[in-house]
Amino acid sequence: MALSGHEVEGKWYPRVTKILEIKAKPALEQFFKEMGDRADEVKEKSAAEGSLIHEVVQKLVVGEPVEIPEEIKPAVLAFQKFNEGKNIFFHPEYVERPVWSGVHRYSGTIDALASIGGKFGVLDIKTSTGFYPEYNLQTAAYVLALQEYGLKKILGLPSDIQTRWILRINQHRICKLCGATMREKGGRTKVRNGRGNGTPFCEESKHEWSEVVGDIDLKEFPYFNQDIKGFLAAKALWEWDNSYWLRQVGYL
Repeated sequence: MALSGHEVEGKWYPRVTKILEIKAKPALEQFFKEMGDRADEVKEKSAAEGSLIHEVVQKLVVGEPVEIPEEIKPAVLAFQKFNEGKNIFFHPEYVERPVWSGVHRYSGTIDALASIGGKFGVLDIKTSTGFYPEYNLQTAAYVLALQEYGLKKILGLPSDIQTRWILRINQHRICKLCGATMREKGGRTKVRNGRGNGTPFCEESKHEWSEVVGDIDLKEFPYFNQDIKGFLAAKALWEWDNSYWLRQVGYL
């Protein structure tokens, strides 16, 4: 049960990420199809590498000493350079902070609350190659919880949550000839075609790969009301789908 939720004042609250497992994820389904018997192994290794990037970046942004492992150094150094221009302020007391909704009864852990360009909001770190719809549902759930007066008071928020961002931190090699990218993560190598440069895609054996370089992208998602509705709908479906064992633990 600990992996599926948190204890809040003696009651069990399911995790946001556990609830969102109810949503179909076409990209993940395609991954399992491609990987076959190796899928679980690659997924676990990828998750460990992603967690390592989270841990190192979160320590860096709050000024804690940390050694940057060689295998993720391109991504971390690229983030540091990116942040010099973007000037994201990570509020130290709200980095890797548990949050929960007493009204809707769910829990989660936010990567950070940050201030960017005068706005205060939720910032979630991802180590993927792109942005996926479930990210919006996840961050909307955090925004909804942080709007509740009780939690705002407990956490001592300096102001209301105004927005949310997804910070994507990744690394890959780039083909010098066609602009394709090659990502090596979790023991899996994935090559993607170059985007929008009009250059023909190289044959598989003809790519000329660069050294590993960081790939950083920050997107703001300021409109979250529809995503909140989507998350609550997913939660209702998840509760229906798991009603038997949720009754056993006293949740329903």
